[in-house]
Amino acid sequence: MLNPGTLTALKAQWHEEILPLLCDYIRIPNKSPMFDPDWAKNGYMDEAVALMERWARAQPIEGLSVEVVRLPGRTPLLFMEVPGAAGIEDTVLLYGHLDKQPEMTGWAEGLGPWVPVLKDGRLYGRGGADDGYACFASLSALLALAREGKPHARAVILIEACEESGSYDLPHYIDHLAERIGRPSLIVCLDSGCGDYERLWLTTSLRGLVGGILEVEVLEEGVHSGDASGIVPSSFRIARLLLDRLEDAASGAIRLQGLHVEIPELRVRQAMDAARVLGDAVYRKFPFVSGMRPTAEALHELILNRTWRPALEITGGEGLPPIAQAGNVLRPRTALKLSMRLPPTLNGELAKELIARALNADPPYGARVRFRADQAATGWEAPPLAPWLENAVEQASLHAFGQPPAYMGEGGTIPFMAMLGEKFPGAQFLITGVLGPHSNAHGPNEFLDLPTAQRLTQVVAEVLAAHAEAARRGLTSSALHRPGTAFASEHGCC
Repeated sequence: MLNPGTLTALKAQWHEEILPLLCDYIRIPNKSPMFDPDWAKNGYMDEAVALMERWARAQPIEGLSVEVVRLPGRTPLLFMEVPGAAGIEDTVLLYGHLDKQPEMTGWAEGLGPWVPVLKDGRLYGRGGADDGYACFASLSALLALAREGKPHARAVILIEACEESGSYDLPHYIDHLAERIGRPSLIVCLDSGCGDYERLWLTTSLRGLVGGILEVEVLEEGVHSGDASGIVPSSFRIARLLLDRLEDAASGAIRLQGLHVEIPELRVRQAMDAARVLGDAVYRKFPFVSGMRPTAEALHELILNRTWRPALEITGGEGLPPIAQAGNVLRPRTALKLSMRLPPTLNGELAKELIARALNADPPYGARVRFRADQAATGWEAPPLAPWLENAVEQASLHAFGQPPAYMGEGGTIPFMAMLGEKFPGAQFLITGVLGPHSNAHGPNEFLDLPTAQRLTQVVAEVLAAHAEAARRGLTSSALHRPGTAFASEHGCC
């Protein structure tokens, strides 16, 4: 447990030092490459990297090294290393990202994606919670241990700039830096969510993702709808028919059986436990319109829908003019952006092929149909917690939040986790985050709950201290994870 003086210093650092820098970071529109193809020319990503690099270099942590690594044609990566205490040969890897989702519409009055606003302990703006705070929290946790003279293992911190595009640059950096990363026995990721702001939430799984564009063309050019309707099939209707191959429109259930997996009994029990903790906050955290209800009544089924079952969303479209400009025209083309979330243990490449075959085969009316996948990521399921880590997170949650931890899968996708799960099968994982009710990552009014970020920093510090003690007692399989063991990525991209 951190002493009161360290906790006071930690809180002061967050309010006096980190908060102003997070405000500056939010002002930078460093959208991920998928959303800003000219990111290198525009320079915003380099600006965000430079902001965090300057702060990191100023931290009074003995032996800290900070480097911006740049591979040709790829987004930069911030690589930091802090040596461990004598006699501890283990490595801990801490991960975050600094690239951002696009603006999105619907921000409340006075708020905006690039306008930092502090209100009631919450910092609004794009990227603060997803995931700009992670760099600051990781180094601040190490600084807290340094203040107390508490030992920790060698720490490697990776802050990437391509996560919101599927982390396709990251495997190349992992290969490039393999010798310097070593073989971590503990991996900490602060890019996940929390069921509420009252306790530590550990992420037990992450869904995978297939994203792509479904395009339907029926004419070379638009024609008068009164002349053509009834003869020329609507491209929108054909798109609906194709989507019916994937999804039952009435229930939202995914029809492709190859996209389903058997849900482990442990995850079902954890979902039931999480439902008891959260109650109707499972669904009330979303801004439903009046009279709207969720897809199921049983709360644990909603959690399993969100974490272990496939689900489809249409995230964008082309070929439909704005309503004010919509004349009586039978449109020649409809294009839809599809986002299919996948169960954690389903291979993303296999899912991509299944979806492509289902949509591209036998096009209705002989229309020109193309589904082009632009993203395929495999999900991740956490290994069982080692006794030392289970006890560490229990104590850390009680110290920081005054409540025991809770466990739940997340519906989002962090490709980095699946990749590291394959590369370091013996590692333990601490996956958590600040994205709780109404924090709205990727949407309007995203916010970072500052008290939660501070408490998570405390949790990370205490877990790193417990990890060092476990390593000294030989409980972390350190021989399997010593620095300097190289590996080669099997992934061309994520």
